[in-house]
Amino acid sequence: MRLISGILFATLAAATPITAAAARPADKGPERHFTGGDLFNLQAATDPQISPDGSRIAYVRMAADIMTDEMRPSIWLIDVKSGEQVPIATGPGAYFSPRWSPDGNRLAYVATEGGGSPQLFVRWMKSGEATRVTGLPDSPHSLAWSPQGDTIAYVMRVPGEAPKFGKLPEKPEGAKWAEPLQVINRVTYRVDDAGYLKPGFDHIFLVSADGGAPRQLSFGDYDDGGPLSFSPDGGTIYFSANRSADWQRDPMNSEVYALDIAGGGITALTTRNGPDSAPAVSPDGRHIAYLGFDDVNRSYENNELYVMNRDGSGARSLTAGLDRSIDDAQWLDDDTLAVSYDDKGVKRVARVGLDGDLRPVVSGLTAGTGIDRPYTGGSFTIADDGTLAYTAGTTRHPANIHVARGGDERRLTALNATWMANKDMAPVRKLPVTAPDGRPIDAWLVTPPDRRPGQRVPLILEIHGGPNAAYGPSFSTDDQLYAAHGYAVLYVNPRGSTSYGEEFANLIDRAYPGKDYDDLMAAVDAAIAEGTADPDNLFVTGGSGGGVLTAWIVGKTDRFKAAATQKPVINWTSEALTMDMTTFTSRYWFDKKPWEAPMQYWQRSPLSLVGNVTTPTLVVVGAEDYRTPVSEAEQYYAALQIRDVPTALVKVPGASHHGIAERPSQAAAKAAAILAWFDKYRATGKKRPGDAPAIAD
Repeated sequence: MRLISGILFATLAAATPITAAAARPADKGPERHFTGGDLFNLQAATDPQISPDGSRIAYVRMAADIMTDEMRPSIWLIDVKSGEQVPIATGPGAYFSPRWSPDGNRLAYVATEGGGSPQLFVRWMKSGEATRVTGLPDSPHSLAWSPQGDTIAYVMRVPGEAPKFGKLPEKPEGAKWAEPLQVINRVTYRVDDAGYLKPGFDHIFLVSADGGAPRQLSFGDYDDGGPLSFSPDGGTIYFSANRSADWQRDPMNSEVYALDIAGGGITALTTRNGPDSAPAVSPDGRHIAYLGFDDVNRSYENNELYVMNRDGSGARSLTAGLDRSIDDAQWLDDDTLAVSYDDKGVKRVARVGLDGDLRPVVSGLTAGTGIDRPYTGGSFTIADDGTLAYTAGTTRHPANIHVARGGDERRLTALNATWMANKDMAPVRKLPVTAPDGRPIDAWLVTPPDRRPGQRVPLILEIHGGPNAAYGPSFSTDDQLYAAHGYAVLYVNPRGSTSYGEEFANLIDRAYPGKDYDDLMAAVDAAIAEGTADPDNLFVTGGSGGGVLTAWIVGKTDRFKAAATQKPVINWTSEALTMDMTTFTSRYWFDKKPWEAPMQYWQRSPLSLVGNVTTPTLVVVGAEDYRTPVSEAEQYYAALQIRDVPTALVKVPGASHHGIAERPSQAAAKAAAILAWFDKYRATGKKRPGDAPAIAD
C-alpha cells in the first residue's frame, strides 16, 4: 500500500520558501521558471471603481503576504490622465469594496482595520481623512450611496434565534457542561466558503455617511440581497430577493422589489418563475434594468438583460437575440447601458440601447482573483462621460487596470512587471479541435518555456469545473507551474461550456458526463497530431466538474499514465443529499429524485465505472468542502483501495470547495503533490532541478 505520508512530504516541501531557485548553486543565477515560491510574489487588480467624472479609479489590489499565507486586499487610487497611483487604504487588515459618492468627493469602503468584524469607512478625498462610520457585528456588503450623498445603504446579516427542542435541567452555578444541542431546520443549512449557517437573515440597512446609528429597512424570515439601487429622489431602494412562501425549496425564484424608505413598504416588481436580480435604475428614474431568465429546470440558461418601467410594467428583454449570458449591466445614460458577457472564452463589454442595438466596446477582461486556473472573468465600471475602467490581463500576467475612452485603450498598472521580467513564462496558444460530430471545440495549449521546436513532451489534460463554465486565454498559476515542471497543459471548452450559446451549453443537459468525454479525447488527439504531446506520457486532472470528468475518463480508458481527480462528485445520489445547495442536483440535472430513479443517478456516477479503472489515481479535496463534500472523495479513494488501484488521498486543511487554492502555500502544495504523483508514473527521462520529491512506496 502506498503511503499518504509520501504525498504529505511532497506537499510540505513545495509549501516552504525553499523553491527550485533556492536549491540551485548561487553562481547559476536566479530560477527563471515559475515556481511555487513565486505565488507569494503575485499581485492582481480587481474591482475597479471609476469616479463619476472619469478622472480617478479606485481599485482593490490583491497581494500575497508570505508571513500570514493570505492574499491581502488593499485599495489604491489611480489618476487616469497621468497614470500615477497611490495607496489610500492599506495596512495589516483587509480593505475592499470601494464605492464613490455621487459627487466624487468621498469614497466608502469596508475594512477590518484594527481587527474585529469588517466595518464601513468613508474617506474625504480632498483632505485624505477617513473615519469609521459603523460599529457592526457582521460584515456589510452591497454598498450603495444615496443620490444626495448623505446616506449609504448596505446589506448585513441579522442574527436570529436558534431552534430548540426540549428543556435542559437547571445548570448549577460554575458547572461546565457540554455545548448545547445544535438543532437544524433549514433546507440549506450549510454553504461552501461559509460553513454551517448561523441563525439569521440578510437585510437592508441605511446609515448616515457622516456616521451614526444605522437603521434597518427590511425585515422577515428572508434573505434580501444586493446590489442595491436608489431611485433618483433617494426615496426608494431596489433590490432582489426570494420572498416567496416556499423560498427554501425554490431558491432560484427571486424577484426585483421596491422598498419605500419612508414607510417601509416592499413591493414586488417582477412575478415570473425564475431568478430576477441586479436591479439598476436609469439616471432619469424612468426605467429599471435587471438580469434574469425563465426557469424551465434545464441545467443552463442565459442571463438576459431586461428593462421595465419603474412600476414594473412593460418588461422586455434587450439581449434575447445575443445568445450569450449577461453578467453585469450599468447605465451609461438614460437610453444606454454597458454590459459584460463571455463570448467563446473571452469576456467582452458592449453598449446596449433601449432598442436592443448592441455595439462592442472592449474585450479581453480577466479576473483578479481565483487565478489558479484560467477561468473567464473580469469586472468594469463606467463614468458619466463614458470612460470605462476594467481589469484585463494575458496568459502570462494576472489582471491589471485598463481604461478605455473614445476608442483609446490604455493599461494603467503593471503590477508584476518587475519581477516577472526575469521569468520565462510558459507560452499559450489556441489549438484547433474538431469533435467527432464535427463541432468545433476551443482548446488552448500551454507548453514548457524551454521546449525545443518539434520536441514531444508529457501532456496534462486539465479540465474545467462547472460543468457550465468556461476557460479562456487567461493567466493560470497551476498551468504555469505544470509547464515549468516540463509538462504541456491542454485545457478545453468541451460541450456544456458556457460562452458559446444556450444550445452548446445544454448539449449535456441530463447527459453529463457523456459526449463531453469525446470532445476532450479529440483535443488530446489534436495535441498529439500537431507534435507537442507525447502519446506515451498522457496525464489528466481537473477540479469539481473537471474532477467528475477525470474520474469518468479513467473509467472509460487506460490511455493516461496517471490521474488526479480534484474535489469530484463520485456518486450523484450521495452528492444530491449532502451538497450545500440541497435542492439543486435533483431539480436541474435529473428529472426525478434519487429514490425515484436510482439507476439514472448511478449510470452517470463515476463510481459505476470504478471496476474498469487501472490508472493510478490521486484524489484531492478541501477538508471543508461543502459543494462536493469530502465524503465524495473518500468514497472514490476507498473504492480504488478495495480494487488495489494505486491511489492516495490528499486533503487540503481548512479549504472550502472554491478556496482550495486560496492560500498561496496550499496552492503551491497542491500543484506539487499532483506533479509528484504524475512524475511517479511518467516515462523515464531526466528530471529538472528542483523537481518535487518522489512519492514513497
